[in-house]
Amino acid sequence: MTVPSASERAAAARTEPQRQARPGKDLLGRVPPPVLLGTGILSVQVGAGLAARMFGTVSAAGLTGLRLWTATLLLVGFGARPTMRAVRGVVADRAWRDAAVVIAFGLTLAIMNFSIYQAFARIPLGIAVTIEFLGPLAVAVASSRRLVDVAWVVLAGIGVTLLGTAGVSVARLGGASGAPASRTVLYGVLFALTAAAAWACYILLAAATGRRFGGSSGLVIAMSVASVVIAPAAVISAGRALLRPAVLGAGLAIGVLSSVIPYRFELEALRRVPPRVFGIWMSLEPAVAALVGVVLLSQALSVTQWIAIGCVIVASAGAALGASQSATAPQA
Repeated sequence: MTVPSASERAAAARTEPQRQARPGKDLLGRVPPPVLLGTGILSVQVGAGLAARMFGTVSAAGLTGLRLWTATLLLVGFGARPTMRAVRGVVADRAWRDAAVVIAFGLTLAIMNFSIYQAFARIPLGIAVTIEFLGPLAVAVASSRRLVDVAWVVLAGIGVTLLGTAGVSVARLGGASGAPASRTVLYGVLFALTAAAAWACYILLAAATGRRFGGSSGLVIAMSVASVVIAPAAVISAGRALLRPAVLGAGLAIGVLSSVIPYRFELEALRRVPPRVFGIWMSLEPAVAALVGVVLLSQALSVTQWIAIGCVIVASAGAALGASQSATAPQA
């Protein structure tokens, strides 16, 4: 069980009166966490599929920028006043630890989005998300001290190994043309692993941000930081293509589907469930990504690759479920 720090308890004390003083205004607070997470999973993968269809028109970094910029503008539009109050509260209280947490959250968002879009441009959607999902698996296993979790790590390793030995077809991905397939796949896997590490940090920092900032204010601040960090790479790589009306429209849709909906829903869910339980509901994400890749991108996977994805799903669900049961079991 994680024990909150003194600053976390103080932040909770500051935000709790605000929550009690505004009953019924936060509609998401009434939605069960499984519904929030299930909707977020489907939304983010459909957004990723739409982004992958645009890689022939705009660079992956450019789409990452559009995703973060549009999402940030929408979040600021809906939550500007609470965010400004939160920023003034941090400055007035000299809560620099809270500021460091939300800035780190923003940097993590930038790295995670940039890396996974680079992976999408090189390897199929389902495989990239399967590798990325090693991040939540690591969080679930690290938060448990049970020996059986070693078996889940081994099973996940088998799945990733099967993905490597089965080979990855990149013939249908625009980003693969003109480069040796093996090198493209290697870079795609490395970017997916980077996204996995960032996702693990995201889970922990999202929970910490949710404890320190009420409503969506912490998310708005973090997204603003991510938007600034990603701007140079996005502008340099995409240039004037970012100004095309069709590209801007696609960026708006991707930002809503891939950032606004899932991040807001997950942040609300993480206020009510521990990171270990979060991993249980998220364990279906690789399968959803693979199905979206088949439907939207015609990325057919081999039987071996589907088995590999299944191994990672089972390992993730088993590790998270076991850790949750261990945490809630009565003590003798």
